[in-house]
Amino acid sequence: QLQASGGGLVQAGDSLRLSCAASGRTVSRYTMAWFRQAPGKEREFVANINWNGDSTNYADSVKGRFTISRNDAKNTVYLQMNSLKPEDTVVYYCAQGRAITTSRHGWDYWGKGTLVTVSS
Repeated sequence: QLQASGGGLVQAGDSLRLSCAASGRTVSRYTMAWFRQAPGKEREFVANINWNGDSTNYADSVKGRFTISRNDAKNTVYLQMNSLKPEDTVVYYCAQGRAITTSRHGWDYWGKGTLVTVSS
């Protein structure tokens, strides 16, 4: 399973690093991604990283502020979030799959989310 962690309450402009740790499975050789979802809204793409880490994609809303990375030796994927804004306040989920996609469909596994709250 995948478990996201690292969320919390911060002020606008602060930073947080989310982690997605895999247990009972490996992240190695899989595409990994972060999505986020606000109450009553569809889950939206945030960032993805390909199997060897040499290709990443970001949503326009987070480009330049967020960085996705992976450490296969630790079986963990990260999302470094800088310059956080109140509109980044949502639950963040990690996902594992085989294809490079920004769609919320087609992922093999989803982790439980972690809540990020950014106060103004």
